Amino acid sequence: MAQSELDRQKQFRCRMLVCASTPCISSGALAVEEALKKAVEAEGLQTEIETVATGCLGPCSRGPLVTVQYEGQPDVAYEGVTVEIAPFLLAKHAKGLLVPELDNKAIPADWPFFAKQKKLVLAESGTVDPEKLESYVARGGYSALGQTLREMTPEEVCNEMVKSGLRGRGGAGFPTGLKWNMVRKAPGERKYVVANGDEGDPGAYMDRTLMESDPHRVLEGMAIAGFAVGADQGYIYVRGEYPLAAKRLEKAIRQAERKGLLGSRILDSNFNFRIDIRMGAGAFVCGEETALMQSIMGRRGQPVPRPPYPANRGLWGGPTLINNVETFGNITTIITKGATFYAAYGTEKSKGAKIFALAGKVNNTGLIEVTIGITLREIVFDIGGGIRGGRPFKAAQTGGPSGGCIPSEYLVTPIDYETLQRLGSIMGSGGLIVMDDQSCMPDVAKFFMEFCMDESCGKCGPCRGGTVQMHRILGKITNGSATMEDLSKLEELCIMVKETSLCGLGMTAPNPIYSTLRYFRDEYEAHIRDHHCPAGVCQFTEKPLRIAVA
Repeated sequence: MAQSELDRQKQFRCRMLVCASTPCISSGALAVEEALKKAVEAEGLQTEIETVATGCLGPCSRGPLVTVQYEGQPDVAYEGVTVEIAPFLLAKHAKGLLVPELDNKAIPADWPFFAKQKKLVLAESGTVDPEKLESYVARGGYSALGQTLREMTPEEVCNEMVKSGLRGRGGAGFPTGLKWNMVRKAPGERKYVVANGDEGDPGAYMDRTLMESDPHRVLEGMAIAGFAVGADQGYIYVRGEYPLAAKRLEKAIRQAERKGLLGSRILDSNFNFRIDIRMGAGAFVCGEETALMQSIMGRRGQPVPRPPYPANRGLWGGPTLINNVETFGNITTIITKGATFYAAYGTEKSKGAKIFALAGKVNNTGLIEVTIGITLREIVFDIGGGIRGGRPFKAAQTGGPSGGCIPSEYLVTPIDYETLQRLGSIMGSGGLIVMDDQSCMPDVAKFFMEFCMDESCGKCGPCRGGTVQMHRILGKITNGSATMEDLSKLEELCIMVKETSLCGLGMTAPNPIYSTLRYFRDEYEAHIRDHHCPAGVCQFTEKPLRIAVA
């Protein structure tokens, strides 16, 4: 299958790859693809030039993106391609004409946005056709699964994960190999594997993009995990707002089943593994593993106390392995290239690369994959191209509503699990929002607290009531009616909610407040004492009471 697809691709003089992930589709990528196909047909070049819809290339704010690919030559990528510009691509690359209209559309090969990245999970994103199994297989797809079934035992697979140093990419950073071994050793008649694709952080779309761009990579990683832990059933829990990801995953599953890569007796072995999709209903709390399992089983998505942990008692009482979608995306690289290769990237305790959704007041927004340990400065000013309008960098929010803000004095800090935790933030699933000097930190904290308040499932009192009260106080601070006593109450509430909430949503909800108070307490005090918003964001509704002293 792989060789026949490669031979088929080599028949074309060049291939035009159109990014067809959600961001580029929203800016008109499908119309561009259609315009390219019509131009190819009009010139009678169907046997010489192929137009393919692929996954995400990365610089989402510059879409639609088109990559022109020649055999044995460097790819040429173009940004901001429109229906009107599409025929010019054909004129330049099919006829060799000089086309001034494309001069400012070509992306330099050494552009720091690409040059500073290390793509392990996203290596084929933007290259493979996500709706064609042959395209994935031609790039080495399912060779890791074949290698696993032919040459390795379940224990060897788990130990390879341990040696790689891979940590869960869903936020907590729990060692993947340790978790796999726990499920492998757990007694149970039936075991399960779950891919958590229910990312709900504001501005985060790492899992969505991977599921849309390279769905077979996720399926292959899950199948390897199923073999390693002794499971025969897998579930992908997809956020309800991700219809394109669900569609492509469903198609990929059916294709893999027809070719004996999923289902019964995979690759003529004794290993059986089936994968089904479960759609979430948009509840942020279902990203928490116990709530996610409740939802998969058709129950209300609310967390339950632990222990027992899913590794011992999960879906329908059976041992259950739950990993983030991105975690499964790393598995094929570790198997095919080895744990030593993978562990060569990253830091001593945080191995490999991490995908981030780079957003906010930065010139180059989009999806990036960087070696863990890269500095925040490199991400913001090299990959991100600096702050819009040349304004000063103020802070970066990592970890979404559960994370914290990193101020400018820590720009040279390496981004890894331990360092971010020391700074009062977390890696999270990979959201990274950049802020300039026009961002008000109490207002930022209020935004994330409003999100947590709305997304609380309401099961436990500390989260249900505490988030509402914290949001109320933050509202008073930003509208000018708060006192210093309110600030003290806010800090007390943070401690109470963090220490007494049932699940991770409530336990981490105070983090944005903690970090902004830690580094920007002067802004809180300016709002309260001076009735002044240093960033000029807050509109005060009440005037401070001035008492004349005789």
